[in-house]
Amino acid sequence: MKIAVVGATGLVGSEILKVLEERNFPVSELIPVASERSVGKQVEFKGKPYTVVSFEDAIAAKPAIAIFSAGGGTSLSLAPKFAEAGIVVVDNSSAWRMDPTKKLVVPEVNADVLTPEDKIIANPNCSTIQMVVALKPLHDRYKIKRVVVSTYQSVTGTGKAAVDQLFAERKGDHEAPKVYPHPIDLNVLPHIDVFLDNGYTKEEMKMVNETKKIMGDDSIKVTATTVRIPTIGGHSEAVNIEFENEFDVSDVVAILSNTEGVIVQDDPKNKVYPMPLTAHGKDEVFVGRIRRDESQPKTLNMWIVADNLRKGAATNAVQIAEYLVKHNLVETEATVA
Repeated sequence: MKIAVVGATGLVGSEILKVLEERNFPVSELIPVASERSVGKQVEFKGKPYTVVSFEDAIAAKPAIAIFSAGGGTSLSLAPKFAEAGIVVVDNSSAWRMDPTKKLVVPEVNADVLTPEDKIIANPNCSTIQMVVALKPLHDRYKIKRVVVSTYQSVTGTGKAAVDQLFAERKGDHEAPKVYPHPIDLNVLPHIDVFLDNGYTKEEMKMVNETKKIMGDDSIKVTATTVRIPTIGGHSEAVNIEFENEFDVSDVVAILSNTEGVIVQDDPKNKVYPMPLTAHGKDEVFVGRIRRDESQPKTLNMWIVADNLRKGAATNAVQIAEYLVKHNLVETEATVA
């Protein structure tokens, strides 16, 4: 089927092309799309060059699915135009996530909410995605009351310019263009996205609100502190979970070991635990440091790591597209509504 990738020249867009190829998604025709300044450039897919086209030309080509990774403003203005043409949009930005009329989907958790009527589907925030993949089976078994999460997020979550800043600083070039308000090399910034009136950042509130929506349970209390660190392999999270029901740690390990999309790496005696370095380039969510919180009852600690450009963005979006195809929720050729 025809597939459009909107924002094909960006960091996540490039990863989407790679994931589509690696997962052998049934692409009969690729339509790479980007802003006017990138139209005419070429991207590579399955060893062949494809020319980047405009938004207008992409809509006229009538792909069945358009995977967007071009920022919230672009999604707000253009996703409805694609949808009106009968094209199903899977959007990576935050534009539609908390819209009550749009589904927010992590396939391992809640893909069953999707219907043929869903023309704009939201891909959650990267740090939320990896957390809920690990939380959902435990919520089903023990019922989660409260989650306290602290994140350690890669500079790749900010984009190519942030990666450039990190490596420029690492070379001693402190005059290079800056994305962050402070140096990132040899530093930690407790500041992701803008600060809100309640003292939290927008990123932190995304984790709070998106978790409840994806899990389909507003009773879950979530509090988050999101932090940017000088790594590039993926995001890490220290997660403290209070349950309503008692649990056994060995059962938790068994549940997670049998959860789709999760790999348990929990052998501290042999120094085996998840790290961005080893999660880099992989699609799974890695969980380790699984242990009881000894300060209060019915509470668990875990360490969760995933490649934020893969499962946190590109892979999750492609998995949504795969689900749509598998369950016949999308036409192989889009038709005008």
